[in-house]
Amino acid sequence: VSTSHLQLAAFALGTVGWILCTVSMGIVEWRVWHVDNTTIISSGIAWVGIWKVCFISYLHVSPGYKEQFCHKFSGYDSSIPHEIYAAQGLLLIAMFTGLLGLTATIFALRNVCMGIAHKALITRFFLVGGFFYVFAGLCVLIPVSWNFYSVTHNQSIAFPPSYYMPSSPAAQEAGAAIPIGIVAVILLLLSGTFSLSYRLPVTADTITK
Repeated sequence: VSTSHLQLAAFALGTVGWILCTVSMGIVEWRVWHVDNTTIISSGIAWVGIWKVCFISYLHVSPGYKEQFCHKFSGYDSSIPHEIYAAQGLLLIAMFTGLLGLTATIFALRNVCMGIAHKALITRFFLVGGFFYVFAGLCVLIPVSWNFYSVTHNQSIAFPPSYYMPSSPAAQEAGAAIPIGIVAVILLLLSGTFSLSYRLPVTADTITK
């Protein structure tokens, strides 16, 4: 147990990182667009996420919505940029692999705390968990960096007319999902590093074996 403090920290950091990854995937504020024409986008602000685009409108442009209008992206919208579809797939992979990393770490920590003597097996599960943490962190890093690049270069999106969105904003900025994703990347990579740093403690029993 005394040799696995970093791995316990890895589990805590990995858990928070995985939760933040899931949160960033679910919220719509990836890009914040500021538009000049407020005829439909009444607040002058629209939120572009990886699953849908939303804005506030007082014209009730869509049945079922009172003030907030959202349009979900479909796989047939060829005008949607590649970084958005890449973010969808990579964040789903990150969520799955991060969960595998947590599962492997839990199993290893359980064996450590219960004094189970399969030390080589414990080491393997810590290493597997660390690999999954690092892989999940990289899967989050790619879409976060790609979308942040698009924001800083004020890249436009040719939305279909049914979206009621202009093709170019007057200005845009990074939404809350991007800094949340950056923190998730840092925590997942740290937890992966801590898990991979585990070494089998050298004991008289180990030397004999």
